[in-house]
Amino acid sequence: MKKTQTSQPTAEVRRARIAVAVLFLTNGALFANVVPRYPGIKADLALDNAAYGLAIAAFPAGAIIAGLAAATVIRRLGSARAAAIGTILTALGTILVGFSPTFPLFAAALFFAGAMDSITDVGQNTHGLRVQRRFGRSIINSFHAVWSIGAVLGGGMAAGAIALGLPRSVHLTISGILFSVVAIIALRFCLPGKDEDAGLVANPVGEETTSKLRSALSPRLIFMVVALVVIAIAGTLVEDAGSTWAAVYLGNNLGAPAAIAATGFVALVGAQFIGRLLGDRLVDRFGQRNVARVGGLITAIGMGTALAFPSIPGTIAGFAAAGFGVATLVPAAMQQADELPGLRAGTGVTVVSWLMRLGFLVSPPLVGLIADNSSLRFGLLVVPIAGILAFALSGVLTNTRKPTEPAA
Repeated sequence: MKKTQTSQPTAEVRRARIAVAVLFLTNGALFANVVPRYPGIKADLALDNAAYGLAIAAFPAGAIIAGLAAATVIRRLGSARAAAIGTILTALGTILVGFSPTFPLFAAALFFAGAMDSITDVGQNTHGLRVQRRFGRSIINSFHAVWSIGAVLGGGMAAGAIALGLPRSVHLTISGILFSVVAIIALRFCLPGKDEDAGLVANPVGEETTSKLRSALSPRLIFMVVALVVIAIAGTLVEDAGSTWAAVYLGNNLGAPAAIAATGFVALVGAQFIGRLLGDRLVDRFGQRNVARVGGLITAIGMGTALAFPSIPGTIAGFAAAGFGVATLVPAAMQQADELPGLRAGTGVTVVSWLMRLGFLVSPPLVGLIADNSSLRFGLLVVPIAGILAFALSGVLTNTRKPTEPAA
């Protein structure tokens, strides 16, 4: 039997793939430039752990509220424009963070940045799916891997700025302007035309009526959706623990210098990138369910060991293990949600994507509250707990493997 011949993507589509990858990179780099600055902001504003966690929660709160309007924005502007304009406005929010002199202004800047980031996220994923359809094979995971590269790049930039003694207002202004310009250039090479032509405009939760949801969702389907949301939240919760608390824990609790403390988050996203780079091949060989189960165990054991025997190198390694372990959880939940029976196209993905942001909303104040009443070390137990939840609920994921291609 002969292999089926597939057409090669055009030069326009290949350029669009690079452009979308660049948009993902800027999205990862922008916020990662802010994260290592958190301990300095916390100290300068004299915030206790609970107030600090509440301020950080403003970012996902903005994302949850604005996420419902993302599809409307994309229909009016197009996914590529929405992603690029959202990037510029997100950059503006990060710049405002650098200039915030009080707790309310700091929280407001994060709220604005989070709201714009949610539109950027939906826009770049929608355009990435459109490019994927034209490309003829799965490439969406590669975009998320590039996001991790951006996060490592941004975290490295921030660590360098801290080491050089660059004021955060100057550092975040440079970062915001740089990646805004990069996003504008990338927009020139995205696919032209309307997203409706590809049938990929995201469905916000508000567009699915309650009656349709009730008729579509059986009790088993409701359980599967809830389980997928929890799996996705487990992935985002670990990522949030790294971005919000890694530098604070390493610096304040373990006595690491500021530049070294910043490497906890960099280690997490760096290992997450490696996991995403290997993820497709691992899933094809071992199945999505098995990969998620092993990832959950790596997260629980790696970070659990780091917390049980605290040290600077061990903690950095623990965050790296957690990042690697959860690398495929969010893509797995999204893919499974997209294949749920009885739901309109895009509904499952939209519901899971929107609700998983609850992890970012709840995690910072929860960990902060635990830290103030006990210790941050105890609060970071949410990371191994997330790994245990991913292990326990991974049964809802399919374990199908890539079929062997027939010989020529």
